[in-house]
Amino acid sequence: MSANQSPAGQQPTATYDSAFMKACRREPVPHTPVWFMRQAGRSLPEYHKAREGIAMLDSCTRPELVAEITLQPVRRHNVDAAVYFSDIVVPLKAIGIDLDIKPGVGPVVEKPIRTRADLDRLRDLTPEDVSFVTEAIGLLTAELGSTPLIGFAGAPFTLASYLVEGGPSRTYENAKAIMYGDPELWADLLDRLADITAAFLKVQIEAGASAVQVFDSWAGALAPADYRRSVLPASAKVFKAVEGYGVPRIHFGVGTGELLGLMGEAGADVVGVDWRVPLDEAARRVGPGKALQGNLDPTVLFTSTEVVEAKTREVLDAAKGLEGHIFNLGHGVMPSTDPDSLTRLVEYVHTQTGR
Repeated sequence: MSANQSPAGQQPTATYDSAFMKACRREPVPHTPVWFMRQAGRSLPEYHKAREGIAMLDSCTRPELVAEITLQPVRRHNVDAAVYFSDIVVPLKAIGIDLDIKPGVGPVVEKPIRTRADLDRLRDLTPEDVSFVTEAIGLLTAELGSTPLIGFAGAPFTLASYLVEGGPSRTYENAKAIMYGDPELWADLLDRLADITAAFLKVQIEAGASAVQVFDSWAGALAPADYRRSVLPASAKVFKAVEGYGVPRIHFGVGTGELLGLMGEAGADVVGVDWRVPLDEAARRVGPGKALQGNLDPTVLFTSTEVVEAKTREVLDAAKGLEGHIFNLGHGVMPSTDPDSLTRLVEYVHTQTGR
């Protein structure tokens, strides 16, 4: 039984009745909950101070530092949920893949995975591989109280893209070449990554995460037919693997307007929407039975307060008929965003939607 479930005859946990958890369950909320992807966002001065001289992947393995960075935006912005500070390649590093996050570039894999023999390098992830996650989440849940903690992981397709390409890509030619040219190898690669992703999410949930989000950051590079055939089965396996815990499951991708219905089919309770599709249209594409998350364009935060409020109002108006809505940006917080604009945005959404 999950720490976030409220079975008959038992007292609900501190996070169960939070606005965020209620919105995930499509229940009435006291106000529209808000959190931001990459909400430490590299935009907070206290984040830069905490991480000074510490490489990204190293910072992800230090429980006290992870807890501090995760808590910073909760303290500053009054968001309705914390998101665990980590990176989608952490579980790959933990099982021995030789990779690093290079400043200004992103994850770089020393030896890309492109053959069947390479699959042997993708061993199962064990809780012991990421014991620092369990320790950090223990510290966090003790501090957060009634504020939910969102765990997260990378989706199989996005992880495969990094592993096959060797780093970030705009075309994904190597990954797609395997997907089209050797579909059996591709399916086995994604299936193995689905097991690793599910194991990473389970560690976070069992340590106390109230919800989880799966980032399929690069799925927007796929045609719907290719997504259904070559990606959906692995993503569905991830969501099914953690279904029994009873925690809300969020699914997000960038440029996925044409895939929203399929992403809903994969099994999440909440579908994240980027800024390209209005939420009322997104709801039509996803269909009933799902909450939606999003979807202010992150670049709007570089304008005046009046413009931010007007554009936010558009998002809230489009969300009025939704079964459940979690306010977020349509992608991560950009590094040069003024932190005060995020604080004002949270206050504005709370004020405008208070019931």
